[in-house]
Amino acid sequence: MNDHVRIERRGALQVIRLNRPEKKNAITRAMYAAMAAALTAGDADDGVRCHVILGQRGAFSAGNDLADFLAVATGGEGGQEVYDFLLALAKAAKPLVSGVDGIAVGIGTTMHMHCDLTLATPATVFSTPFVDLGLVPEAGSSLIAPMVLGHQRAFALLALGQGLVAEEAKAAGLIHAVVDPDALDDAVYELAERLAAKPPEALRIARDLIRGPREAIIARIGEEAEHFRARLKSDEARTAFMAFMSRK
Repeated sequence: MNDHVRIERRGALQVIRLNRPEKKNAITRAMYAAMAAALTAGDADDGVRCHVILGQRGAFSAGNDLADFLAVATGGEGGQEVYDFLLALAKAAKPLVSGVDGIAVGIGTTMHMHCDLTLATPATVFSTPFVDLGLVPEAGSSLIAPMVLGHQRAFALLALGQGLVAEEAKAAGLIHAVVDPDALDDAVYELAERLAAKPPEALRIARDLIRGPREAIIARIGEEAEHFRARLKSDEARTAFMAFMSRK
């Protein structure tokens, strides 16, 4: 796997932990590939009953690595790794439980829309500054967020770029609960272990019924991806990326 993504087993749990704290867990193409491979392998492993996704203290993820965005914006190619990860999330056959502390930007927010249970700490802020970067929503969020949050909250998050703190995210139905930072990992593991201990076929059927058909979400991921790739090469996006990078 990738050094910036740690994959480990805890009994019946597969734990995927973002491990790039020096860059606030900004996600590179290699990291997306590692996470996609882990989800696919875990789904195929009968010993894995539940996936767990975690970040670092103070930074779940700063979102996509902007150097990758800038490379595409200035003439490079790429993006298949991201698309593979998003499809692996949307198609995941086993429950997904996540834990978030601190910043959760872009994909650091939208990936949790595919999770069955998400815990966050009071220090967590979910934000999706896609439009500010000349981009569009991704990960099926343009379909999922309005269903979960309602149109106005979804529009404020995805288009206005207004963040949600943990308690607001809980009230809006985006996350399951808010817990103390010191208790986050253990609380996530406890929820995941409870799921892993249930009769697996009954849980699978119940989860599929609750989630509903996934075809529309998968189609929306593809539609968003087409717009996203085009926007990455737009003058608006190039200007926004270069302005952001110059401030760093």
